[in-house]
Amino acid sequence: MELNQLPQTSQKRKKRVGRGYGSGKGGHTSGRGAKGAKARGKVALTFEGTKIKKSFLKRLPLRRGKGKLKPLKNKPVIINLKHLELLSGENLVDLESLIKVGLVEEKEARLLGVKILGDGELKKAFKVALPCSRSAEKKILKAGGQVIKKKEKKEEEIKEEKGKEEEKPKIETKKKPEKTAVKAKVKKEKVLKNE
Repeated sequence: MELNQLPQTSQKRKKRVGRGYGSGKGGHTSGRGAKGAKARGKVALTFEGTKIKKSFLKRLPLRRGKGKLKPLKNKPVIINLKHLELLSGENLVDLESLIKVGLVEEKEARLLGVKILGDGELKKAFKVALPCSRSAEKKILKAGGQVIKKKEKKEEEIKEEKGKEEEKPKIETKKKPEKTAVKAKVKKEKVLKNE
């Protein structure tokens, strides 16, 4: 057996810093040097010196008032499936029908939009022409209804539109004479005048 293969028989105590000079374990500064921000605590990640004018925080756009920490994106007005039972006379559920019954305020609904969530049960079959959650969509289909989504333009429709554009008569514009030809004429006229 060699010295480096001997098992460890003693454990070293943890260094207890900041117990004064007499401890012999780092003195009163605890290995942080003498005074300053780093000796007293952690420096913030956003700190860029004491000059606030050039700092990162000053360069950010400032929003004032109560809702300054709220997200900028506005959420749609939420309607649950159980509220659709109030639409007894109509089969189509769209923005206009909800405003007509008074389920949503017109100004708010037009500005933010409306989304249907799946809380509650649906007994009647509705044609819904509004954005829905997955659970709401399943319940609408289960009740025998239909979810109408905004359809993207099909290739045929796009081709038809292109065909219509081609059919329009093209307005012919008079071509301006080329600059080089005009310059040549001017030179000839000057030469004739001089003669």
